[in-house]
Amino acid sequence: MKKHILALSTALSLIAAAGAAQAADCKITVGLVMELTGPAGEYGQAGAKSVEMAFDDINKAGGVRGCDLVTDTRDSQSQGNVAVDAATQLVQVKKVPVIIGGIISSVSIPILTSVTAPAKVVQVSPASSSPTLTALGRDGKTNGIFFRTITSDALQGIAAAKYAVDKGFKKLAVIHVNNDFGVNMVNEFSRAYKAMGGEIVNVTPYNEKQSSYQSEVTAAMAGEPDGLYLVSTPVDGATSARTWISQGGVQKFLLNDGMNSPDFIESVGADYLNEAYGTSSGTSPTKSTEYFNANYKAFSGGIEPSNPAADRSYDAGAIVGLALAAAGSEDPAKIKDAIYKVVDPAGEPIFAGKGEFAKALKLIGEGKAIRYEGVIGPVNFDQYGDITGPFRLWKINAGKVETTGEMSSEEVGKIMAGIK
Repeated sequence: MKKHILALSTALSLIAAAGAAQAADCKITVGLVMELTGPAGEYGQAGAKSVEMAFDDINKAGGVRGCDLVTDTRDSQSQGNVAVDAATQLVQVKKVPVIIGGIISSVSIPILTSVTAPAKVVQVSPASSSPTLTALGRDGKTNGIFFRTITSDALQGIAAAKYAVDKGFKKLAVIHVNNDFGVNMVNEFSRAYKAMGGEIVNVTPYNEKQSSYQSEVTAAMAGEPDGLYLVSTPVDGATSARTWISQGGVQKFLLNDGMNSPDFIESVGADYLNEAYGTSSGTSPTKSTEYFNANYKAFSGGIEPSNPAADRSYDAGAIVGLALAAAGSEDPAKIKDAIYKVVDPAGEPIFAGKGEFAKALKLIGEGKAIRYEGVIGPVNFDQYGDITGPFRLWKINAGKVETTGEMSSEEVGKIMAGIK
């Protein structure tokens, strides 16, 4: 009898140990498609580390239903076709419930239209700002599964136009990357800039990853512009800017959000960029902002928290992780609904970091509402997955990017309303 009791006890101990081991090994995988290489590689590397940091904070807070969040990260190489192949593998083979990415619109859009929308798998982009993404939602082509933690270029273009006029740009040449992002950004900017009295002497598109942009710069210099509006990424943008300077172009630049980059400044030379101005999707600082700025560089291995994709990528990861907890399963339809629940304006405010996420997970377990207030500020998604927020105005001074002011979404809206 004792032998039977001992055997039973041993068996139960082994089962309990196996259960504990299984619980410890439990993982929920989220797919990341990021631009780790190519023209947007600087953004994707920062974005991937930010998502990993958010997941690490949630895991240290107890994880999602006792499971660790992990990433399966694929490199889009900054190319839409590569991104579609990667996302297809993640959705159809790995069966991930969520894709975070891409960073740039020319990656996010084909993922959405070819992979995530047809499969009804949630997609969250930290930094794709093309108005096309709103249009796809409005036209019923996204199945409501797309979200982004950056404002649309339809608004940023207007903010950039007002900033350009305020900084004395009267006759601009434009060089822009020839993709959905670049074309839309320039269209929105041009409409507002002309309405405010500015003149665009020429618009020159370019194709990415060329070794030289001499012909594009030569074309852009026609018409005696008093500055260059450069809509690009750090690598190609630096090549274009150096060529512009070497050919005697006016050393006065207007730059898009992605050019807020130490690599761009170093490659061009700080001495040539003392009249370089730019706009970015802004932030409304919270306790999450303080936490992120204090901890990100150490976690990421040296990437600055000011990298354009870093802050909003952390928020994308945090929102996805909390939504997975609130959904109670890995069903994409439930995750989609849960995304709105974890940023509920009536919910208990939650900020970034282990302690705050532990509080969030407890509240979720009790069936209570939470409102994640992120690194970029309180987040609200509309029915198309868009957010609104302020715009940061900045300039390059002695090799450093300095904030010069902010333009509220309300101010941008008033300008938009006055444009014919």
